[in-house]
Amino acid sequence: MDFTLTAEQKAICDNVAETCGKFSDAYWLGKDTTGDFPIEFHQAMAKGGWLGITMPDEYGGSNLGLLEAALMMHQVARSSGAMSAASAIHINLFGPHPIVKFGTDDQKKRWLPELIHGETKVCFGVTESNAGLETTAIETSAVKTGSRYYVNGAKVWTSTAQQANKIMLLARTKPKEDCLNRIEGLSLFYTNLDRDYVDIRLIDKMGRKAVDSNELFIGDLPVPEEDLLGEEGKGFQYLLHSLNPERILVGVEAIGIGQNAIARASQYAQERVVFGRPIGQNQAIQHPLAESWMELEAAFLIAMQAASLYDRKEPCGLKANAAKYLGGEAGFKACTQSLMTFGGMGYAKEFHVERLLREVLICRIAPVSPQMILNYIAEKALGLPKSY
Repeated sequence: MDFTLTAEQKAICDNVAETCGKFSDAYWLGKDTTGDFPIEFHQAMAKGGWLGITMPDEYGGSNLGLLEAALMMHQVARSSGAMSAASAIHINLFGPHPIVKFGTDDQKKRWLPELIHGETKVCFGVTESNAGLETTAIETSAVKTGSRYYVNGAKVWTSTAQQANKIMLLARTKPKEDCLNRIEGLSLFYTNLDRDYVDIRLIDKMGRKAVDSNELFIGDLPVPEEDLLGEEGKGFQYLLHSLNPERILVGVEAIGIGQNAIARASQYAQERVVFGRPIGQNQAIQHPLAESWMELEAAFLIAMQAASLYDRKEPCGLKANAAKYLGGEAGFKACTQSLMTFGGMGYAKEFHVERLLREVLICRIAPVSPQMILNYIAEKALGLPKSY
C-alpha cells in the first residue's frame, strides 16, 4: 500500500498553503473580532481555481477527486484561518454536488461556472429547529402552483446566508402523512435567496464569527420549477451523495486545526523558560503533545482512506464517519492541550490558540454528533441493534 502523494497532489498542498500563507494571524484575528466575512481570502481562493477543484472541467473546474479536495481543505484549516477559512469555501466542495450529479445540462451551465469563479455564494438550507439530525422530519413545505413552487418554513444554522445570493434548499413537496416511507416527499431546490421573502437573522455564536450562521424564516418564496434538482420527492436521496464527502472534509479540517495548535504549542514550549529550563523539556508537557501528534496522524490516514474509497466508488460510509469522529476528537484534544501548554497566556487572544479551540469545536458538533457516529458504527460495523 503506497501512501505517497503524487506530484500533482504535492503541488496542490504547496500552492494552497502558499495562498493561505498570505493571510496572517492578524488578518484572521481581525475577522474574528469584527465578524466581517473574509472576502479577500474567498477571492484569492477563487482566483487560484480552488473553488472548482471537484467540479467538471467543461464548466471551468479541475475535475479532481475528493482526495484532492481533502488535501486542499486540510491545508486551508491548518493555516491561520482555521475553521473560518475552511467554512468560507467549504460549501463549494460538497454543497453543489447534487447539481453535478443530478442537474440537467442547462442547470449545470447556468449555475456551476459562477460558483467555480466565486461570483456566486451559496448557503445550505436543510437543518430545522424541530428536526435536528432527523432530516426526514423537516416541516418546510414547497407547494406547486402553475410553474412555480411557493416555499414556507424556517431553517436554522444556515451558514453564509448573510453573504449568499443562492440557496440549496430542502423542502417537503408531499405531506408526511401521504408518504409510505419517511424519506419520500422531500425535494431539493437550488434557487435565488430572495430577501423579499426570506428573513435572515444572525446567530451570535461562540466561534467562527467571520462566517455567519443564521435562522431563516421563509414566507411564500417563489421558486421556478426549473430550479428543482432532479425528480420531485427524491431530494433526501440526492442529499445523501453529499454526506460522506462532508464528513471526510470536516474530519480533515479538524485535523488541520489540531496540527496548527500543536505546532504553536511546541514552539512556545521551546521558548518558554521556567526554573531555568524550557517547559518543553518536562515530560508533563512533552507527552500530551506527542499523544496528540500521533492521534492526528492516525486520523489523517483514515480520512485519506475514506476519500480514496469514495473516489473509487466503493462503500465508504464507515470510514467517512470514522474520519469525522477521529478527526473531530483528535483536533479538539490537540487544541485543548495547546491552550494548556500556553498556560494563562493561552487564554489571551494574541496567541490565537483560544480561537483555534473555539473553532475546532464545530468539527465535533457538526454536521453530525460524535454520539450519532458511534451509533452508526455500532450498528453498521459491529452488527449491534439500532439504538435510535
